Amino acid sequence: MPATEVCFYREINGDIPVRDWLADLMKRDRTAFSKCAAAIRRLAAFGYELRRPQVDMLRDGIYELRVKKGHVNYRILYFFHGRNVVVLANALTKERTVPDIEIERAISRRNAYQQDPTAHRATEEFRDA
Repeated sequence: MPATEVCFYREINGDIPVRDWLADLMKRDRTAFSKCAAAIRRLAAFGYELRRPQVDMLRDGIYELRVKKGHVNYRILYFFHGRNVVVLANALTKERTVPDIEIERAISRRNAYQQDPTAHRATEEFRDA
């Protein structure tokens, strides 16, 4: 299976939520950032083939990439566009379940991306440093 391309979702105003969340995480907790970056690299390597416990299907085509450091759970919500493109939609730190509002936000971003991928695709690629 070819590598999966991982890209960031970009808001119309230019904000790139997951990239910004990762940059903030890198400043606050370098180890947690490294674990999230490694999980994103695994997602790029395995795409649809990646399974639990690393990923889980939430609903309506939204998946969560799961990372744990100590007692803290980090989640990056994403969706597929075609067979080989993963779009990182939003990210959060969670306790038990992903709040519905976060899933709805990811669904909204997926719908916007599907309407106009060029407008909502960040030009920069994921890199971990």
